[in-house]
Amino acid sequence: MAERPPVMNRGFGRVLVIVYAVFALAATARSFVQIVTRYDEAPVAYVLSALAAVIYVVATVALARGDRTSHRVATVAIGIELAGVLVVGFFSLLDSDAFPRASVWSTFGSGYLFIPLVLPLVGLWWLHRTRDMGEN
Repeated sequence: MAERPPVMNRGFGRVLVIVYAVFALAATARSFVQIVTRYDEAPVAYVLSALAAVIYVVATVALARGDRTSHRVATVAIGIELAGVLVVGFFSLLDSDAFPRASVWSTFGSGYLFIPLVLPLVGLWWLHRTRDMGEN
């Protein structure tokens, strides 16, 4: 008898949901405060932080729901997250003047111990592992 694949929002998936929820909360709060109080200092960085926050929220909700549609939504959101951290990370190193203040994804998330770089890789790995799951 074949072993069933792990369920997206159970076991390790629950840990992933918690980590994404923490990042969603942190990025949302940080970007809100930055945009409301200091938007003129670094609008690009602060808008990118807000975009990251939205993506973290979408990924959190999709991972927590755990159905087939949510699996697809999580895959797209986390794929965009990975592209964002790679592109913003690269350009923030290439042209630091364009990023006078850090965003969540600047320098590949170095301000967050590089978790923004590692998290989407782990998330996509987990989604790949749970891609053939049944309906919950």
